[in-house]
Amino acid sequence: MRSNKIGWLLLAPTLTILGLFGIVPFLYVLYVAFHQWNPFGANPGMIYNGANNFRRLVVDGEFLTSIYYTALFAFFAVVSEIILGYLLAQLFTKDFPGKAVFRTIHTLPLIVAPIVVGSVWRLMTTPSIGIIPYYLKYWFGYDLNIGSNATAAFALTVIMDIWHWTPLVTLTLLAAIVSLPKDPFEQAQIDGANRWQIFWHITLPMIRPAILATVFIRLMDALRTVDEVWMLTGGGPGAATRYLGLHIWKVVFPKTDYGYGSAISIIVLYLTLVMCWLLYVGLVSPRAKKRII
Repeated sequence: MRSNKIGWLLLAPTLTILGLFGIVPFLYVLYVAFHQWNPFGANPGMIYNGANNFRRLVVDGEFLTSIYYTALFAFFAVVSEIILGYLLAQLFTKDFPGKAVFRTIHTLPLIVAPIVVGSVWRLMTTPSIGIIPYYLKYWFGYDLNIGSNATAAFALTVIMDIWHWTPLVTLTLLAAIVSLPKDPFEQAQIDGANRWQIFWHITLPMIRPAILATVFIRLMDALRTVDEVWMLTGGGPGAATRYLGLHIWKVVFPKTDYGYGSAISIIVLYLTLVMCWLLYVGLVSPRAKKRII
C-alpha cells in the first residue's frame, strides 16, 4: 500500500501537467464546438447551437476536399519516408568512404524549424530566383510555377516533407536494425535463403514494432502539418495544398468562426485516432503476422 502511494505521488506532477495542458484544453474546445462564437462580431458572446457545427461538416465541400488532399499527402509522404528511411538505414550499416560526413549532412534537416523549411523551399521554388525552376527549365525545358500549377504545388509539399522527415525515419530504423541479433541471419544464409527471403521472413517481422511506432509518429505529424506548407504555398493554388491544418487555421483566424473551427478540430482528432487504430490493428493482428511470418 505504501509503495502504491509513493508511485502515485511521483506521478502526480506529470498527471497534473497532462491534465492542465492536455485534457482541459480538449474539453474547452469540445465545449466551444457546440456553440456559435465570433468574439469579434457584433454579438461576441457564445450562442449554443447544439450539433449544427458538426452537421455543417457533412455538406462543407472545402472541408471534404481538404480531407481528400490531406489523406493523399499523408499517404505519399509517409510511405516514401518509410521506404527511403529503411534503404538509408541499411546503407548506414555498411562502411563506405565519407560515411560520417554523409550521415551528418543527412540529419541536418531535423534541426531546422518547419517554418524555416517552408521559407527556404519557397525561395528555391520562386520562378524568378529559385534554383529548382532554373534547372528544371535548363535541363528539361519545364516551367515550374507552384502558384498556378496545383499538381506541382502538391508534389512539392510531399517532396519537402520527405526531405525534412526522412532522417527521423532513418535514425529510428537504423537503431532497430543494428540491435537485431545476428544468429537468425547467419542460420538463414546457411539454409540458402536469398536477400528477399531474409528481409521478408526475418528482418521485417523483427523491426515491425519500430516501423509501427515510426508510422504512428509520421502519420500524426502529416495529418496536422501547417507551417511549412503555409510558407511554401499558402494553401493554394485552389485547394491542392489546403490541408486540414490550414483549413482549420483559415476558418478560425480569417473568418473568426471559432465554434465551427473547434468542431473541425474535434473531427480531425477523431479521424487521426481512427486511422492510427486501424493501422495498428492491421499490423499486429494474427492474420497480418501470418502474412509476414
